[in-house]
Amino acid sequence: MLELYTHPMSPCAQKVRIVLAEKGLEWTAHHVSLQDKENLEPWYLKLNPLGVVPTLVHDGRPVIESSIICEYLNDIFPDVDLSPGNPYARSQMRFWMKHVDVKLHPSCGTIQWPMVMRPALMEKSEEERNAIMDRVVEKPRRERQKRLVQFGLDAPDVADAVKIYRKTILDMEQALSQQAWVVGNRFTLADVCLVPYFQTLLQFSWTPLYEADCPRVADWFARCRERASFRQGVAADFPAEVMIELQDKGAAVWSKIAAHLE
Repeated sequence: MLELYTHPMSPCAQKVRIVLAEKGLEWTAHHVSLQDKENLEPWYLKLNPLGVVPTLVHDGRPVIESSIICEYLNDIFPDVDLSPGNPYARSQMRFWMKHVDVKLHPSCGTIQWPMVMRPALMEKSEEERNAIMDRVVEKPRRERQKRLVQFGLDAPDVADAVKIYRKTILDMEQALSQQAWVVGNRFTLADVCLVPYFQTLLQFSWTPLYEADCPRVADWFARCRERASFRQGVAADFPAEVMIELQDKGAAVWSKIAAHLE
């Protein structure tokens, strides 16, 4: 039995949902409200001591960290293989997966978090906000989120986050000049792990980060969106009215993102 503790807008949860869909697996969803900080409740921390989503529970045993979950699912259910056939290509796939985890994901969180999580926190008193933030398990994430609560997209973290996003896109454009997908000529976990971060750009109308001068990346994302796994694992959670609302919010603050591209 497969159970996934998930949230619709979490890129990490999205990539696991894509893998589940690619493999045609049946699973049970448990929604974790990040806005209400359910991820920091004792019951959830027993499953995932880091207090993040997603968490996969397979036959009663939890597996945490999204990239590890993706490789675990690929190992356990190998019929649809999302890993390249040769060791060198696998090393390249894992390089991209590590880049996502270490650099792109924190950068995405820096620019998405003020849009998604900050509004609800700003409705609380400063004392309540601090009490919630102090429960965040990992100190670097806790301190970054405190700055994002205080300053929003004017936080000092935003400049580097936008630059890392942009550098990732340029590196992808170069990789895609050599092959159809990010690693080789078939869809792999490298693509799975990157594509949710382009959903973030799409949902906030921040696609100018790649549309003007990275046509291969634009084509890659279009092909990813055409896959049934993307429709099932990502797009299904974003009905038209939700997308319109998010895109309007993102467009209103695009200048704060664009300022760091100059």
